[in-house]
Amino acid sequence: MTPEALTGGFTNAATDAAIAFRAALEAMARPGTLHRMAGVIPPAPLSPAAGALLLTLADTTTPVHLAGAVDCPAVRDWITFHTGAPFAPADQADFAVGGWAALQPLTRFRIGQPDYPDRSTTLIVELPALSTTGATLRGPGIRYTAQLSLPEIAAFRANRALFPLGFDCYFTSGDTLAALPRSTLVEEA
Repeated sequence: MTPEALTGGFTNAATDAAIAFRAALEAMARPGTLHRMAGVIPPAPLSPAAGALLLTLADTTTPVHLAGAVDCPAVRDWITFHTGAPFAPADQADFAVGGWAALQPLTRFRIGQPDYPDRSTTLIVELPALSTTGATLRGPGIRYTAQLSLPEIAAFRANRALFPLGFDCYFTSGDTLAALPRSTLVEEA
């Protein structure tokens, strides 16, 4: 483990994690809204928002799958030191982190079971940018409609068709976070 793995975590762990947890909950409860996740400086190429999510949601009982460029020694050491989360193959992960292309095919992630739909993988998708433009979102937590710049639409339509099964997504870019639960209807803008 490198000395850099020991840095970049929350300065005031209890307070900063509580603030980050609130932002994560708000994002999931209100699809299409953007939230700031600050307080961590993870190793590149992991974004601050993805790092804050992992420090807030992952622990020794939540297997994490790293895909693509984020699967590197610096990120592995940082996650291990700050969360103790074990690393797992895609089909056994509670959380999967990576760029959209690196996370493909999505069929390798757990979507839950009819009696336990919560036993699915939550994807943390790293994007170059996030904005409240693009695909139109409807459903729980959205008063009329919302918009979000998604990497594609077909995958999220197919995921919604599986409801109550399916995966939930967090999208991160820099220190910005948005979420798309499996219950959200996604349409062309």
